Parts: sequence; structure tokens; C-alpha cells
Amino acid sequence: MSDTRRLPDEPEKIVAIDAEYLSGHRFPYQQDISLVEDVDLDAATPGADLNWLEDVTLLSEDDVPAVFDRYSNSFIKIYFEIPKGREDELARKVLIKHLQSGNSYGIALKERHAKFPQPQLGPWVEGSRTVGDDYHRSVLEGWAPPAH
Repeated sequence: MSDTRRLPDEPEKIVAIDAEYLSGHRFPYQQDISLVEDVDLDAATPGADLNWLEDVTLLSEDDVPAVFDRYSNSFIKIYFEIPKGREDELARKVLIKHLQSGNSYGIALKERHAKFPQPQLGPWVEGSRTVGDDYHRSVLEGWAPPAH
């Protein structure tokens, strides 16, 4: 019989990560449909090509409706009632609201890790400040390259 308990010095293994886990809290637009109803998907989509947004669909994570945020490789769970026939539309609106709000963990990482100048909040927010114009490679404290 195998023991599935973790050893005291072994780190916790996370199989699925959602936006709540990364941020430590839920966002209001995950729980209130009225906070995403006014999102204009055409206006919020960068460029004339909407194809990337067509690929965004309503999914399920832990038996909860969710949309996938590819910028943080995590799910944004949706807790409000989704009217039939509006599943993908509302998933897209929640994702855009998440990106425009700067709540995507991937967007938060840009401040430190962007290697080239780019809008911090991406092309979803006009006039977003630029990050990545002064990139310096991270160096682990106490690490030195091996002698060859």
C-alpha cells in the first residue's frame, strides 16, 4: 500500500492553477455579470484581427465555468449565472476585463521580466505605460557560472 502523504520537507504539488490562487483572492467581475456587460469586445481587441479572440471559449475548471488566461497559464473561474447562448461571449468579456484590469499574473510579471519595450497592460488598454525598455537579466544571488 502506497502512502500519498507529503513528506515534511517536500513542497506542495499544484496540478491546476487558477487566477484566485495566483492573486490570493477573487475579482469582483468573476462574481457579478454586470461588471462585464459593458465590455466592448471589438473595441478591446488589438488590431483588426479578431481570430485570437474567436479561440477563447467557455471551459470548466474544478466543475466551475472558467476561461483560460494564456498570459498567466491559469484559469479565471466564473461564479455568476451564465445565460444560455452567451457562454463564449461572457468568457471573452471576463478575460478582457481581467487583462484590462492588469490582474493577469503574466501581465504583472512584465514589470520585471519584459525583454523588449511593450505596453504593460498589453494592447487592450490604450495609453498603457511601457515596460521592458531597461531589461537586465536576473542573476541568482550567490550564483557564479562554472569554471570551464
